Amino acid sequence: MPPPKDVVKIAIQMVGAIPQLIDLQQTKPLASVLKDVCDAWSLPNAEHYALQYADGRQTYITESVRRPPTSPQPHRHGAHRSPVPFSLQNRGEIKNGSILRLTTSPDQEAERLYSGIQSNNSDVKTDSLKKLASLSQDVTFAQEFINRNGLKKIFCIVEEGNDTGEMLAHTLKAFMELMEHDFVSWETLSAAFIKKIVSYVNMNAVDASVQQLSLSILENMVPTSRVLFELVKKEVTLDRLLTHLQVTNAQLQLKAMALLIALLLSATDAERQEMMDYLREKNIRQFIHKNIIHSSEPLADEMAHYLYVLQSVSLNLHERRMRTSMDPYSQEQRELLQSLRQTAFESESEAPTSNFSTERRRSLCAKEFRKLGFVNNSNPAEDLRRAPPGLLALDNMVYFSRHTPNAYSRFVLENSSREDKHECPFARSSIQLTLILCEILHVGEPCSETAQAFYPMFFGQDHFFEELFCICIQLVNKTWKEMRATQEDFDKVLQVVREQITRTLSLKPTSLELFKTRVNALNYSEILKLRQTERLHQEETLAVPVLELRERLKPELLELIRQQRLLHLCEGTLFRKISSRRRQDKLWYCRLSPNHKVLHYGDVEEGVNSPPIESLPEKIPVVDMKMLLVGKECPHTKEKSSGKQNKDVLELAFSIVYDMEEYCLNFIAPTRYEFCLWTDGLNVLLGKEMTSERTQTDLDVLLSMELKLRLLDLENISIPDTPPPIPKPPSNLNFCYDFSHAEQ
Repeated sequence: MPPPKDVVKIAIQMVGAIPQLIDLQQTKPLASVLKDVCDAWSLPNAEHYALQYADGRQTYITESVRRPPTSPQPHRHGAHRSPVPFSLQNRGEIKNGSILRLTTSPDQEAERLYSGIQSNNSDVKTDSLKKLASLSQDVTFAQEFINRNGLKKIFCIVEEGNDTGEMLAHTLKAFMELMEHDFVSWETLSAAFIKKIVSYVNMNAVDASVQQLSLSILENMVPTSRVLFELVKKEVTLDRLLTHLQVTNAQLQLKAMALLIALLLSATDAERQEMMDYLREKNIRQFIHKNIIHSSEPLADEMAHYLYVLQSVSLNLHERRMRTSMDPYSQEQRELLQSLRQTAFESESEAPTSNFSTERRRSLCAKEFRKLGFVNNSNPAEDLRRAPPGLLALDNMVYFSRHTPNAYSRFVLENSSREDKHECPFARSSIQLTLILCEILHVGEPCSETAQAFYPMFFGQDHFFEELFCICIQLVNKTWKEMRATQEDFDKVLQVVREQITRTLSLKPTSLELFKTRVNALNYSEILKLRQTERLHQEETLAVPVLELRERLKPELLELIRQQRLLHLCEGTLFRKISSRRRQDKLWYCRLSPNHKVLHYGDVEEGVNSPPIESLPEKIPVVDMKMLLVGKECPHTKEKSSGKQNKDVLELAFSIVYDMEEYCLNFIAPTRYEFCLWTDGLNVLLGKEMTSERTQTDLDVLLSMELKLRLLDLENISIPDTPPPIPKPPSNLNFCYDFSHAEQ
């Protein structure tokens, strides 16, 4: 008979004793289980012991116990804080074959370390803090330690101590781990504690690990309240952060960038603009382009994300102008508009317009605005009332006219001398092009919590958006001439230009000069060739016999895709933990066993790319997996606020429901590609169809390759839609030779 569901076979270890093999009854109280284990080893005071996993993070085994709050304890910072109540249970996660260890109970360990960190013996104190930093990762221990007002002692060590070496590093590490559980608000930290942390960031002669931890603490503080943001912004100057960015220590560089990003994201629009202007003065883009992007060391995923956020924040500074319509009564905006006309036509004027009558002057201005390409030439401000792109289009046109006056004059004058129907309208093209660039570069969209895609050329150029516009508006004129376009072809031309820009950006050019070279090389004839190739390929694959052949090939190729998905799961993927408070820098790895029967996972350190399967302590048998949840159905997305800032997380979230549908393993994929491969692979393990968009893409590519190989001999031969008719059978079969008579 199979064992009952509520009984698991496990091993329990203890130092200096022979391990016990027991049948753990999950319905039996944990206190009774511990007493039986202690009795087997003749250990008194079973209540002083606890069970924890022997491998991995060595989490304590708990069951749901709620401790009633006692009288409030005075808090370090003047407020009162009640002990944190327990509300945990993880014993149900114990599987057959698990190895547990009998160890000191969390409350006993918390009491011992609470005393140890107050010792006058520096060795004892350092060892206690080191152990505290390790154990504080466990939520059960963390609750016990915090209930003893242990954070108060940590604050005292930081505020009153002068050590800047190993002891302080362990103290700050322990503090970080305890705060990670969100039992205590960051807003409760004292000014003295914060100033001490700030001093470690601003000091030169301090251990690098202490500075890294101090930067991480400040990064966590900044988003929690406006008061903490202003305090950190005031005490840690941008110059100091730039100094940390220029060190060779990659981790310190990363933490400094993380704090800089946290400050930028928490700032108001005006503060963000001021900070970005200052960073531009300090040439941060050129430094990043040279020393980080083109460093000899490969770019870490976390740094790639921060560079993406920095790019996004910078581009979003254009959002206000993009969403602001032109005010025809604004003197400043009217002057900008008039400057476009004056720059283009002032040399053409034979006489000063001041000598003309009002009516004549108005007529001349309308004519010149028409030559500039405004639709409403009598009132060009009307063309800029649409938002987006709003005033951003005007800014781009003015930038183009002032920074590349020769190209601007050539564009306008060249088109004003053409026939009416063939002239390329500068203003109308600029307005539409600005809108296209905003859409391509996601101006005004919130930063993704997971994205890592940034354009290296963005960091190689100040005024990136405006310079990109200058290149692309000249591309519009070039493409217009290549297409011999008329006013009716305006939308077609801009559609081709959009395609030219997106295809070139997908190549990730490292500089604007390289972008300019490549986008100009991708002329209209090249776009036509690419479209023709894609269209011919589509026509070939739509013939009836080819469609029948596709259907016959599909099962074989789908099986090939299934094997590839399972192979990818066997190789494994590095996932990042993301909380509702901030992007976490903690990593975990998950991979499928080679026999496709067990899913292994566990926490890993930064820099570990492919940990061996033996080092991943947690396991989920595939037979226990019940279903796959994606997007909004996942429990970890329901916990997060449903704002648009979490849209990217929803697109990358998936969960495995396992063990009688009681537990979930939650994932946030690093990229959409990984999301597709993992959800497909898990569906294969569950015996379901692969549903991701990547499956269809891969299937189309494989079918295309296979069809081309099979139809290679039929090149330039038209394939009929219907097979040729089968001839009628002959009236007799006497022409057949009877071999049996010949043998006789």
